[in-house]
Amino acid sequence: MPKSFFEKNKMLIIVGIVVLVILLMVVGMYNSFVTLDQNIKGKWSLVENDYQRQADLIPNLISTISSQVGVETKFVKDVIALRTVYASAQGQYQKDSAGQQMNGGITVLVNAVAENYPQLLASEGYTALRDELAGSQNRITVARKNYIDALQAYNTAIKRFPGVLFAGMFGFSELEYYEAPAGTETPQLGSGQLP
Repeated sequence: MPKSFFEKNKMLIIVGIVVLVILLMVVGMYNSFVTLDQNIKGKWSLVENDYQRQADLIPNLISTISSQVGVETKFVKDVIALRTVYASAQGQYQKDSAGQQMNGGITVLVNAVAENYPQLLASEGYTALRDELAGSQNRITVARKNYIDALQAYNTAIKRFPGVLFAGMFGFSELEYYEAPAGTETPQLGSGQLP
């Protein structure tokens, strides 16, 4: 009885199936790395978006304080300077560092104004703006956490087996986590006193 096609080519079929499974695994691994990499980029974009939202609120804060208080203080100038530093920052780490300084500067300014001008606290515009800024700071915190989580998922995937076998081959390498520089503190703005 003559052998069937499958019996004649049994080894070739088995080798073909093994090659196909390996190829599908490699393609799946590559696609997984691309997805994780794009997720990191998307999460960072959200961080920048939230920092920019906050930076865009600063002119409104300055206008509200200036119209209510009627003074141009060093606090105001310092917050504007921090916004400018953020706008000119290059790269993720510089943007994040400048954004954090901007957060701290806004907090110092809002607290100083509130302590020295209690009547400003009653202003609906100031209260709404202060709430918007607090909301922005919360959004930034959440966005940064999501970015770090995405970074961790990516780094884990390229270090785990079998990903570690293919990551370098496809050009995917470990990404560094953000670390705050030693001694980073909330900036001290102005003279510490409003006129």
